[in-house]
Amino acid sequence: MRKPILPSITPSRLRSSMAFVLLLSAAGAAGNAYAQTAPDRTVVGANVKNYANAVLAIMSYTAVPDVTTSSLSINNGTSGNPGFGQTQLGGGFTLSKSFPLYLEGTVAYSRYDPTFIATDGNQERAIPAKWNTASTTIGIGWDFPITDELKLRPIINGMIGRVASDLRIAQTVFNHVADTNLQFLDDGALNAYGVGGSLMLDLEHYREHYEIDLELRATDIYIRSFGSSSSAVQGSAAAQQFSLWARWRAPTGLAALDRPVRYVLETAYTHYFGDSAGVLGFNDLTSLGVGLELDSSRYPVIITRTRAMVRYVFGHNVHGVSFGLAVSF
Repeated sequence: MRKPILPSITPSRLRSSMAFVLLLSAAGAAGNAYAQTAPDRTVVGANVKNYANAVLAIMSYTAVPDVTTSSLSINNGTSGNPGFGQTQLGGGFTLSKSFPLYLEGTVAYSRYDPTFIATDGNQERAIPAKWNTASTTIGIGWDFPITDELKLRPIINGMIGRVASDLRIAQTVFNHVADTNLQFLDDGALNAYGVGGSLMLDLEHYREHYEIDLELRATDIYIRSFGSSSSAVQGSAAAQQFSLWARWRAPTGLAALDRPVRYVLETAYTHYFGDSAGVLGFNDLTSLGVGLELDSSRYPVIITRTRAMVRYVFGHNVHGVSFGLAVSF
């Protein structure tokens, strides 16, 4: 039986060398938000829709369990303040070998802080918009054994989420607030759903003196908005990624809680395709981790293992160090 794993919740701080305006451009937003020539109201409205598509593309990063993005924060290259941050909590398990139904689930939160230029034709003003994204994804699969240690696992995934702006635009910014493209910014919100699936190869090679876990996963989930408070703002995105995750566990020679203390080595690699590719300025992320694990299975408690991990995460233009805790049941 595959024990549920709780991916790390880590205060990772990835710092980007590029300015925030370049981050917005990579996210598919109109680059002339910072142009010297003031855009007219129609152009501003078009930018809002592009940002809506970008936010849904960012939501695709939290659609599946992934160590490399379980906690992610990218700073504004100019001010050092986070322009984007997300945290994901989730896990998965197989019920039993006799009934190999696989269940997984994640909940995630992200915050995206773009900046718009609003104009009435005579005046222009920068308007920071803070968008909060919350989502949850569930998956149902079945394990098909290839060998005693290797199994093929197809998974059906469904996702539901919400994007909300906490900005309230003062009436004095515009002479007229009739443009429906701009109404989404005024305490606006849109909902999103996603459907798709994953295919996973899961290897569990356990021996007395060491344990090896290996997972290869391909995922394709289509995300689409619905129920927007502004009919002018609709968006869609495809969460397409391929990931590799591996972990080595072995005794350190020390003991605690009447069980061996294990050291843990971990690596993960994720490559993003479709709308996820390049939306934050990179197409892939790599994670290298090391940690210690306590085994509490001798005692009548729900948690059987507790791991403390330090990870180094890096990709194009981003890198950082994180600390996290994870448990097995």
